[in-house]
Amino acid sequence: MFIRYLWENPTLFFMQIWVVVFSICCHEFMHAWVALKQGDSTAADLGHLTLNPFQQMRAFSLLMLFFIGLAWGMVPVNPERMRHHWSNALVSFAGPATNLVLFLLSGIAVGLNARILGNPSVHLLFLIGGGINMILFIINMIPVPGFDGWHIATFFFPKLQAGGSELRTGAGLMLIIGIFVFIDRISQFGFNATLWIGEQVLNLML
Repeated sequence: MFIRYLWENPTLFFMQIWVVVFSICCHEFMHAWVALKQGDSTAADLGHLTLNPFQQMRAFSLLMLFFIGLAWGMVPVNPERMRHHWSNALVSFAGPATNLVLFLLSGIAVGLNARILGNPSVHLLFLIGGGINMILFIINMIPVPGFDGWHIATFFFPKLQAGGSELRTGAGLMLIIGIFVFIDRISQFGFNATLWIGEQVLNLML
């Protein structure tokens, strides 16, 4: 279980915990903020314009993160209160887009650290940040009901809504299983991409 890293490598354990919590809270905050800008104050009224993990993730999600390394957040929105027909898709994309931005910033930070500080702990922290945020981006973009990617996909392909619920559930389950089967490869891709961005930044500064 994930919690074993608390004894095997406590620094790595707490770095990953911090990155996951911060990244999910930023993801959920942006859902709430963009929803408010689109006319839906549901999330804002319920206190989701915050980075407080006990509000964005709740205690059970935090416990699951500590023990098994999985966590989630949830922001309630009401598409009927939004101004435009595309608002719900925009609100849905705001979360994954935030993870993509955090991934890019992590890569830039890796390069800046290599040029300015050369601190191994800072390098590891932002390397983890890049990898985890790439994972969060990809997982949340899965076009399956319950994920942000579903609202985005159904905006561009409305006929998906008309498909049988059993077919959608089956296809969604296969996609989710596929993601978790290849989670190590996705993670490695995120780490490698973070390092690549860092190298480009470093080359620009030399």
